[in-house]
Amino acid sequence: MLTRLQKEDIVKNLTEKIKSSKAIVFADYRGVKTNDINELKSRLKKEGTNLNVIKKNLIEISLKNAEIEVDVKSLAGQLAITISDNDEVAPARILSKFAKENENLKILGGVLGVKGMSAQEVDALAKLPSKEEMLAKLVGTLNAPISGFVNVLAGNMRGLVNVVKAIADSKA
Repeated sequence: MLTRLQKEDIVKNLTEKIKSSKAIVFADYRGVKTNDINELKSRLKKEGTNLNVIKKNLIEISLKNAEIEVDVKSLAGQLAITISDNDEVAPARILSKFAKENENLKILGGVLGVKGMSAQEVDALAKLPSKEEMLAKLVGTLNAPISGFVNVLAGNMRGLVNVVKAIADSKA
């Protein structure tokens, strides 16, 4: 059993994490085996996200301290919380993929910025491409006109070289 000081410390740390977070996802992990939880934790850790099991009351207090209105007590089951401070999509994507592999894990909802989300909204968020994929698409989009311009200039140069070569061949 946690002492009052330990609970206050947990709330303080959790409030700081929530305030600096970009996305939070709540999941019910009841029935998930320990080995599977450890696998999920390692997947989340690779993306810079952690999975924590904290009492609903402490999460509720931390969310209120961070000025986020989400009714955590109404969420059914044993609550696990993932908090990401660098990628909005990563925790939703990883938990959604894991939930498809393990039917015992259920996504209950989440928070994006300061707005609460339903489980359906978290699933929709999970379907978005990752940050790296989006940046790659942006670079490709920005690079396309430049590549086209270089090809046009190179085509003109090729044409000029062909004409000069044809003239040289005709005089030879």
